[in-house]
Amino acid sequence: MYIRVHVVPSARREQIIKKHATEYHIAVREPAERNCANKRIREILSREFEIPTPQVRLLTGHRSSVKMYSIDV
Repeated sequence: MYIRVHVVPSARREQIIKKHATEYHIAVREPAERNCANKRIREILSREFEIPTPQVRLLTGHRSSVKMYSIDV
C-alpha cells in the first residue's frame, strides 16, 4: 500500500489528519534536519497502521514536504 503524506516539520504540536485512505497531513515537532522529521513520521505511520517500523519505507520526497511511503501490511 502506498501512502502520500504532506509534512509540516517544526510544528508546535503533533497533529495527524487523515484526508483519504491513502493521504495524510502530519505535523511533527522535529525539525527537517538530519532526517529527524522523516524518522518521526515513520514512527507515527507504524503506530497508525499497527505494524513494526521497518515495514514503513520512505520512497520519494526525502527533502520535500510531500512524501510517498510504502506500507507493508
